[in-house]
Amino acid sequence: MSYKIPMGPYHPALEEPYKLDMICEGETVIDVNLHIGFNFRGIEHLAETRNYIQVIALMERVCGICSNIHTLTLCQAMEQLTGLTPPPRAQYIRVVMAELERLHSHVLWAGIAAKLMGFKTMFMTCFELREQVMDVLSAISGNRVNYSMNRIGGVNRDIEDPLALLPMIDKLEREMVRTVIPIFTTSTTARSRCAGIGVLTHEKAVSCGVVGPTARASGLPQDLRRAAPYAAYAEMEFEVPVQPDGDVRARLLVRALEIMESCKILRQALTKMPPGEFHTGEAKPAFTTGTATARVEAPRGEVMYSVSWIKDARNPARVHVRTPTFANMPAIRWMVVGARLADTPLIQASIDPCYSCTDR
Repeated sequence: MSYKIPMGPYHPALEEPYKLDMICEGETVIDVNLHIGFNFRGIEHLAETRNYIQVIALMERVCGICSNIHTLTLCQAMEQLTGLTPPPRAQYIRVVMAELERLHSHVLWAGIAAKLMGFKTMFMTCFELREQVMDVLSAISGNRVNYSMNRIGGVNRDIEDPLALLPMIDKLEREMVRTVIPIFTTSTTARSRCAGIGVLTHEKAVSCGVVGPTARASGLPQDLRRAAPYAAYAEMEFEVPVQPDGDVRARLLVRALEIMESCKILRQALTKMPPGEFHTGEAKPAFTTGTATARVEAPRGEVMYSVSWIKDARNPARVHVRTPTFANMPAIRWMVVGARLADTPLIQASIDPCYSCTDR
């Protein structure tokens, strides 16, 4: 006999408003329906009432963790409409901020995953590392969140002494190699709670169109930093971690390995940062009539912005955002089918969802 168990819109996995209706037989999930739309902030509509400076500040608040990525993508789209190209130093600073934000997101997610496993010691370790990443972000921007770094034609703040940040990066990398990665890869607790759980096969990942670490954990080697380089990524040497198993453990390992690659990218960007200006100047940008799109590899996967503008208009005609959670969340259905009911909070958290980003 089957029965329905609702999880959400407020539930133990994440403090975000969405709902899973799970059809169970005993302790096994046989089907699930996903419901979103519990939260609406109207950010895309508000963007149509803001000028080119205000809209950057607004879109930075689409996501509290990926705020820099959203303004980076928005600015790249608006730069296409204005014909402005950021100077090389600005492109390197954009890479530094993007990779620091990736570190912050992945370490934060690792802590949440550890907590959901009942691994509270690991949770505290990850959040201590998160504080170190936020210290670096604060040293550059003056802010722990919402860094206000990106502008049309470059960045708002320079990194005056890039080499001074290297000891912080080295310390973080040592802690990851010494503590986080060995525990997550060898711990009996992590293995028993993650291995073989929430499998998304390669074929199903392709048909669902998943992006980011969720895709790479199912054997899809897709990464915009490599496939369609932006900022200064074309000048960076790094690997794209891929795991074939498609389970929660694979998604955890991909993020752990990406942390190491981010440290490698940061070290290159800080040591090779070219001299010069970090923005194109204070002149008001001149927008042309048209629509521009930009794509960036956020910590959770591909973010895409579409910006429409009419020449001489004060505000954009349209700003549309596609977040990675929007692409990844339908796959949760296939991950939880056949799983134990007790594993569903960890499974749905393994895509690192941001439903408030999706319910804009």
